[in-house]
Amino acid sequence: MTLDGPKAWSALRPGETTTDRPISADATVQFIGTIGAPWASAQDCPKQGDAAGGPICFIELVPHLAPTLSGLRPGARLQLLYWLHLARRDLLLQSPRSDGNLRGTFALRSPLRPNPIASSLVRLIDIDGPVLSVRGLDCVDGTPLLDIKPEFGHLTGVAA
Repeated sequence: MTLDGPKAWSALRPGETTTDRPISADATVQFIGTIGAPWASAQDCPKQGDAAGGPICFIELVPHLAPTLSGLRPGARLQLLYWLHLARRDLLLQSPRSDGNLRGTFALRSPLRPNPIASSLVRLIDIDGPVLSVRGLDCVDGTPLLDIKPEFGHLTGVAA
């Protein structure tokens, strides 16, 4: 099996299993913005973001939410929650290294999960209206943003 092309990262590997049950919408989530990142595909993304030296990424909030950023300052550490909209949601067992070693989805940090929610700790570089510049992300360009939370003690950018 070759893993080439834009959807290759979500292709089934030998031994992986999926559920045949439909994925239901149990709750409603409102995306609050979009992430601008230098990676066009999941294969291009780093496995973990680098809040110190990673590339600058941009968070563009829905404009009417700009007041929600009041109190944040450059240097703050933020936890971003985002929706991995390109991820498959039906895997039960996965072989993340394609080595045939299978593990349950909840034993992995894989983006391929029933609710593809990801979390990254980032460093806030700048705020310009509804746009934040941050370092530390590991997602594709255009990823929908779910929430922004200050890391405890880092609301103003100064450690408590």
